[in-house]
Amino acid sequence: MSVSTLHHHSRPTALRSPARSTSHTPPRSRVQLVAPDLRIADSPAASVLRVACVEGPISRDSAARTTGLSIATVNRQVSALLGVGLLRERADLTAAGAIGRPRVPFEVNHEPFSTIGIHIGAVVTGIIVSDPRGKILGAVEIPTPSGSADAALASITRSAGAFAGRWHRRTPLWVGVALGGRVDTTTGTVDHPRLGWENAQVAGVIGGGLGLPISVSGHVEAMAASELLLAPRVSDAATPPSSTGTSLYFYARESAGMALTIDGRVHTPSSGPGSIAHLPTGSSVLCSCGNRGCLEAAVSDRAIVTAAIDRKIFASVARGATHTTAPQPRPTISAVYRAATDGSEAARELLVERAVTLGRTVALLRDMFNPDRVVLGGQAFTAYPAGIPHVGEAFAANSTLPRRDIRVTGFGDRVQEFAATVVSLSSLYSDPLASMRRAAA
Repeated sequence: MSVSTLHHHSRPTALRSPARSTSHTPPRSRVQLVAPDLRIADSPAASVLRVACVEGPISRDSAARTTGLSIATVNRQVSALLGVGLLRERADLTAAGAIGRPRVPFEVNHEPFSTIGIHIGAVVTGIIVSDPRGKILGAVEIPTPSGSADAALASITRSAGAFAGRWHRRTPLWVGVALGGRVDTTTGTVDHPRLGWENAQVAGVIGGGLGLPISVSGHVEAMAASELLLAPRVSDAATPPSSTGTSLYFYARESAGMALTIDGRVHTPSSGPGSIAHLPTGSSVLCSCGNRGCLEAAVSDRAIVTAAIDRKIFASVARGATHTTAPQPRPTISAVYRAATDGSEAARELLVERAVTLGRTVALLRDMFNPDRVVLGGQAFTAYPAGIPHVGEAFAANSTLPRRDIRVTGFGDRVQEFAATVVSLSSLYSDPLASMRRAAA
C-alpha cells in the first residue's frame, strides 16, 4: 500500500473542527494520501472482514470454512478487528446450547462509521456517504463547478463536508475520489482536459479540506473494482461475479473508457490509465482533436444531444427564431431518451446508431484482449434499455472470436456512486487494521 503525506492550506469543514475559523489565512492541514488498492486482498484480516461484509452475521467456524483460514487464525483476526471497532459480536444470535465465545456470531460494526465518496464528472459531481459494508446511506448530485481546479475542488469539498455532516452520529473514516482524466494515484494529482485541469491537487484540496485520509482513482478503474468488491453483496444474481480470470469493463456516458481486471485485481498502469476517447469508429462526427469519428465525439451524451438538435428532434428548440422568442435551455440527454420512449422515430434511430457504434467498439476491444467476461457500465447502456439488444447484435456481428455473452452492470444508473464508494473503502478492505489506525490519527 502506497502512503504519502501531503500538506495543503485549506479551510477545515465541520467534520474535524466544528468551530468556524475567523482567520483570513486557512490553517495548514496534514493530508494522508493512500493509493487505492483495487483488488480482493488475501491477508487474513482482509479475508475475515470481507466474509463479514458479504455473509455476516457469521460464526467463526463458518468464516474459517469460507475463507480457508484455520479457526485459530480467524479467532485472532476477529479479536483484532473487534479491538479497532470494525466488527461487533452478536450474542443475541448465538445458537441455543452453544458453549464458548467462538460460537458467538460476528458482523461488521457499521453503525458508528461512514466513508465519503466523490465522483467528479464532466457535467455533474456526485457526493456519496456509505457505511463500511458498502451500503450507500445517501447521495446527492451537484453541477461540477467551473473555473480553476483549486476553486472547483474547494467548492466540491465544502459541499461534501456539508452533506456528510448530516450523519453527525457517525465518524467518517476516509474519503475516496473517482474521476476521469489522467490520475496519478501516488500523488493525488489529475490532468483533466475536459475540465481544463492540469496537475490539479485533488488529494491536497479535498483531503486537506475534510481532514480525512484520502484515495484518488480513475473512475473506470473504480467501476471495475466495484464489480469485484461490492457486486457480490448487492447482486440479485444466483451466481456472483467471478473474481478469477479476466474481465473487460467498458464505460460510456459523457466520456468513454475501459479497464481490465485480472484474477481479482484491477490493472492500473503505473503511468496512469490509458484512453480510448479517440478510438476511431468510422463516424463522420468532427472531434475536438481535428479528426473525425473519435469514440467520445460520436457516443458521448453531449454528442448525442448535439446530433438530436441538428436533426430537429426537439420541437421546443427554436432554429431561426425571431428576436421576440425567449431563448430555450439546451436540451439534455434525458430529453432524447424521453423522445425515443414517447415514439419519436428520429430519436430512436439516433440512439440505435449509438448502440451499434458502442457494440462494434466493445467487439474490437474484446478481440484485442480476449477477456473471459465483458461488463458494460454507464448510462449510455442503462438509461435506455431498448438499445441493449442493438449493442449485443453489433457486438456479435463484429467480434471474430467465439461467441461469448456480455452483461450490463447490476449497479444500473448508480454505477458512479458505487465507483466512488469503493475508492473510499479500498484501503479499509485491503488492510483494515492499518487503515483504522490511520483514520484514528
